[in-house]
Amino acid sequence: MKSEEIKKLFKLFENAASELEGVECWSARELQELLGYTKWENFENVIIKAKEACNNAGELEENHFPDVRKMVGIGSSSERTIPDIALTRYACYLIAQNGDSRKEEIAFAQNYFAVQTRRAELVETRLLEFERVKAREKLSQTEKQLSNILYERGVDGQGFALIRSKGDEALFKLNTQKLKKKLGVPDSRPVADFLPTISIKAKDLAAEMTGLNVQSKDLKGQHKIEKEHIDNNSAVRNMLTKRGIVPENLPPAEDVKKVQNKLKNDEKKMLKGTKKKK
Repeated sequence: MKSEEIKKLFKLFENAASELEGVECWSARELQELLGYTKWENFENVIIKAKEACNNAGELEENHFPDVRKMVGIGSSSERTIPDIALTRYACYLIAQNGDSRKEEIAFAQNYFAVQTRRAELVETRLLEFERVKAREKLSQTEKQLSNILYERGVDGQGFALIRSKGDEALFKLNTQKLKKKLGVPDSRPVADFLPTISIKAKDLAAEMTGLNVQSKDLKGQHKIEKEHIDNNSAVRNMLTKRGIVPENLPPAEDVKKVQNKLKNDEKKMLKGTKKKK
């Protein structure tokens, strides 16, 4: 396919996009023409296959193929409505994958929507990584605040480390060393750096509860505060397990430091790209 044809098709596909309730979509009737199908019946067969692929992928069909109505002219300045389908970008991708790849328009669409869908996946992945990094930073802040509160109540650094370890054992039903071994965490690294986001947030919630209760109950001394932290972690564990989430059975996540560095490097690349454009 020549460069001029690619640019022309790209423009046509971009211009055909519209918005329905805040979601980018394409009219199936318009996409039919863009993909070189002269008969709606033939194109409808492709849509049926795409819907099957959508269901097989575990996606809700109605989220990607909602039925709508379209106004069309019938001459003498009059119009009538015909059935249409609002197709999300993902739906268009599935249609292109199930179309006749001998058609140049289909070949273009397969690549066009694959790239765009991949971009959406990359954005989603980046958001999840960003959320995990922020959750880890929040946990560090909470534990620092808790450490300061406990220091004022007669608990030194060694005592705080022991209290935190007891809390982990209550949350994960494993002591820190066994948990590190299970998750493959190096001895020199905090176990939280390798926990999934939900486990990090669980630890953070329990620590927040301990900090609040130590102050409100005016708890002092290692034993009372240790019991409070164990109770709070047990309560968080009970909440998770009741919803079918067993913290110690969740797979380990990528080293949060590596994720943080990757996000920073991506930002630097984007900034360089922006400067070059200027």
